[in-house]
Amino acid sequence: MKWRSAFALLLAAAFAAPQLAAAQDTRPGIGVLPFENGGSIGVDREDLEAFSVGLQQMLITELAFNGELRIVDRTNLHQLMEEQDLGAAGRVSAETAARIGKIVGAKYMILGGFIDFNAQLRIDARVVDVETTEIIKVQRQRDKRDNMYEIVVDLANNLTKGLELPALSRQAFNQRKERKVPSKAVKLYMKGLVYQNIGNNEKAAELFSQASEIFPEYTEAKEALKQTKS
Repeated sequence: MKWRSAFALLLAAAFAAPQLAAAQDTRPGIGVLPFENGGSIGVDREDLEAFSVGLQQMLITELAFNGELRIVDRTNLHQLMEEQDLGAAGRVSAETAARIGKIVGAKYMILGGFIDFNAQLRIDARVVDVETTEIIKVQRQRDKRDNMYEIVVDLANNLTKGLELPALSRQAFNQRKERKVPSKAVKLYMKGLVYQNIGNNEKAAELFSQASEIFPEYTEAKEALKQTKS
């Protein structure tokens, strides 16, 4: 029985670590969960399976450009959800999101879903107050599927409005919007994230490299490529 007690202590320590780190950082913490895939409908259908993790990471990246916010790392959330078997049944509830948020020391958790209709992508995001488990904001963004990068930039900017969160500066926001990342590069990056999630770094590196070749200024893909080789 001693090994069980030791394992329980180790598990508790592992979950307490993010909370201790968050306590030392006074910035409001935000976690972003994978987005639910509502599918693609219409004559221009496309496989959007990679969007679930892809949109999650892209939103995390955009929010992280605001130095006044503390963003929970996607890898930590992924490991936690697997270890705790959270969201295994499919849709993650506000209560489940709040539970995850408390473990990682976040103030807010963002969850949501997306659907594509005739190449028009719609993302619905919900912000959960970790303390009360209430959904305190709902934000919807819609545009052409090929403009998915711009959609996420707008989504990140709009999510901070109306909450007790500092906004990204207008100059920084405009710089992000002006990048015009090609949708083909974004899709390759998203697929790379999926392979990275399952530990296939060789395939992930191939996809990240292809994304970088299409858009040489794609710093996110280049950084992800470095991670696969570290």
